[in-house]
Amino acid sequence: MDVRERLTELARITSGVSPVVSVYLNTSWRDEHQRERVRVFLKNELRRARQGAEPALGEDLDWIEAEGESLIDQARFPEARGVALFACRALGLREVLPVREPFDDAFVVAERPFLRPLAVLAERVPAALVVFVDGESARLIPVGALGPGEEVALESEVPGRHRRGGWALLAQSRYQRHVQDHRGRHFEAVTEALAALAEANGLDRIVLAGEPRTVGEFQRHLPARLGERVVGSVPAARHEPGATLVGRATALLHRWRRERQHAAVDAVLTEAAKGGQAVAGLGETLEAVARGAVQQLYLAAGFRERGWLCGECGALQPGPTGPCRRCGKPTTAIELGEAMVDRVLATGGAVETIEAHPGLARVGGAAARLRYPL
Repeated sequence: MDVRERLTELARITSGVSPVVSVYLNTSWRDEHQRERVRVFLKNELRRARQGAEPALGEDLDWIEAEGESLIDQARFPEARGVALFACRALGLREVLPVREPFDDAFVVAERPFLRPLAVLAERVPAALVVFVDGESARLIPVGALGPGEEVALESEVPGRHRRGGWALLAQSRYQRHVQDHRGRHFEAVTEALAALAEANGLDRIVLAGEPRTVGEFQRHLPARLGERVVGSVPAARHEPGATLVGRATALLHRWRRERQHAAVDAVLTEAAKGGQAVAGLGETLEAVARGAVQQLYLAAGFRERGWLCGECGALQPGPTGPCRRCGKPTTAIELGEAMVDRVLATGGAVETIEAHPGLARVGGAAARLRYPL
């Protein structure tokens, strides 16, 4: 499942005959005390939500309780470090998303799903392929927000007795055919399998792993369309488990993402100052969001701003509630960060949370690259 596509679908839910329950749990505990803290958190939130709840909501809360207990007891998804749950009987929504990054515990009952933590995760963990290579073998491990996928091992002589389906079979069959035709061209064979997997599965980034000299030689065999996706390399040995390779690659991806984000925000702030296809500042960003013009929204980490939403014209504005400044109709108090995230995701845009960027802080913590100038 593509997390970004699912985010867009969930963001288009505006309301139903019963509320949507959104729960985020940190399942990356180091001891029983931390596990018990999550159990108590869930129990207390469920008790508060059940006070005066309608029958439909009660059924959703019962489902959340059963799923939550199963997760806390590690009867399901024991390897997950964080889990998101969404429930709404009226919408037929019953969803559990285990991920490889921890969430802050959250419990929200509202007209629409609470998506900001999941949106942040989707951008924090780009889809990538970890490629270990040495002189006679290779290992390909896809990595995304939901965790590592199936590892494919390629050998110079691949036994034919292991029949597997899906993308693993595709990689092995292409590799075998290439090696059979060109026994001395191991790197070209790995490159062909790599290209097939990257293209077929939308893997935007590649992290190479192995002995530095071998990795450098392999990288020179990559065509431009693959070479431009390589974000770096990490040291690795053939005997090391896949989880170790993924851990090193993830740390590299986090560093790469932070550098890329800061450069992107610098460019957006410069473009906004020139009056180009970008905006900076809360008021301007809210206006762009309301018009559906945002391609990429940048919010400072921890951004929280109270504001209001007009139920008539959909305007978003900061400040205390009152009549809409645009159409004069009644408004509802909201948190603007969450409202902007929902709007941008619903229109197919993307959201990134930025840490420690002075320029973004100076403009109020919000900026955006636009689809078209306003």
